[in-house]
Amino acid sequence: MNSPRHHQRPFAHDPARWEKEHARAQRTGHFQDSTCQAACELVLVYERTPWGWLAWTVPGDGSPPEIPHQIGVLAPAATRMQRLAVRWLTRRTAWRIAADTALGSLRCFTAAVALVSLLIGLFALSHGAPAEIALPSMLLVPLLAEHLPDRLDDQARPYVRSAEGDSACRYMQRIAALHTSLIQAADGSDRYQLRRSAEIGHNLLWDAAGLLQTQDTRSVSADLIACERLMLQLAHEVAEILKHTAQETSDADQASGSARPSGSAGTAPATHPAPRHRANPLLQKGIFPMLQPDPSRAVRSADVYLLFAHEPYHPAGVQEINTTVVASSSLLHHRVRQPDGARIHRLLVRGRRPGEIVPLSTLTHELDGGARWPEVGDWEAVTTDLLQLVRDNDCDALNLSLPDIERALACAGPHSEVRVIDPTSGAHHTYGPADRIEVLIEVGRHLAWAEAGSPLWPGDDLLAPLD
Repeated sequence: MNSPRHHQRPFAHDPARWEKEHARAQRTGHFQDSTCQAACELVLVYERTPWGWLAWTVPGDGSPPEIPHQIGVLAPAATRMQRLAVRWLTRRTAWRIAADTALGSLRCFTAAVALVSLLIGLFALSHGAPAEIALPSMLLVPLLAEHLPDRLDDQARPYVRSAEGDSACRYMQRIAALHTSLIQAADGSDRYQLRRSAEIGHNLLWDAAGLLQTQDTRSVSADLIACERLMLQLAHEVAEILKHTAQETSDADQASGSARPSGSAGTAPATHPAPRHRANPLLQKGIFPMLQPDPSRAVRSADVYLLFAHEPYHPAGVQEINTTVVASSSLLHHRVRQPDGARIHRLLVRGRRPGEIVPLSTLTHELDGGARWPEVGDWEAVTTDLLQLVRDNDCDALNLSLPDIERALACAGPHSEVRVIDPTSGAHHTYGPADRIEVLIEVGRHLAWAEAGSPLWPGDDLLAPLD
């Protein structure tokens, strides 16, 4: 399965729908452009999906937006009434009539209901209807038409979770694309594994939306990385199932074809099992290798990972490697300087979540900016030993070629800033903690693909961790 392209653009599989919505927005709404202010009520185009919706703005230049304005997720195993709540929340924005500033605005629908109510009330009064009934009804019906939609919104919102903002929507856009690919694989299939993968994917999407609905990406970065890794692993497993299904179908078709002529001898090609332990292939930015799972290592570890930058080296035929990620247990390898490695391991795993990627710079920050490193160990010697361990294929690692800015952010502390100056224009740009989190999330995506079906092997003959 290739990296899915769902939801990279609005209505990617139905471009005519976007053209239609764009034309409608030109007639009825406000475009998103440089003149927009916080008070502007932009036209939103809702793209409904089996799991929720994506709300897109309409840029003024006519080009399709790249990031949704909002992404909503329907509760897993939702009932029919709860699904109707999604359709209600994604209805077209009501036209409003601007009134006095102190009074706000009025829905066109409310104005129409008020007019109809007035005519019906006058007709009823002219035919002898009691005024104490007709007059209150003439007032209450428009009020009900104005405020009932808001009350229905409040009733529907508990069944959905939504994320807004570029960082949150960019993250949700990625995992929503993966989940859509799971739904398409399970659609019309009677295989339990595919249907179950789609169900788990929906739950992951729901959990991620819950995190981003109440908190920002920075405060829940570790949970978001773990969520995306699980979604990527589901996508890989589904790809393997589809691959084997296609192969079985092909074999069955060949077997049902013409029989082999007598006297011909078919020789099956010899296959050799892959070695039990092998280093993961080089992973460049933007490339997601599909590794074959090793049954002998099918049980996933709940390890923490160490990310460290180092002097670049150039393996044959590939770009330079300047950053490496290893399982924390590799610090316990007998070829790593000890007890320094074991002490760093204890510091690395203490209080971390399983699957968390911890840069070496984070440990430096926690050690009073590096002042307390002598109490723990010689980190330079330890990382040098780890790098040699990786290059000798005595443990698995994720090898990365990070661009300069991303590498600088990985080497900076969790609260530090990286400032870049354009020598030609003199313009300054500052990258901060939020950008560092984005780098770690991207590394987590690479790690999930590299570990699909086979967690990083820390090496053999490991020492016991320190208490």
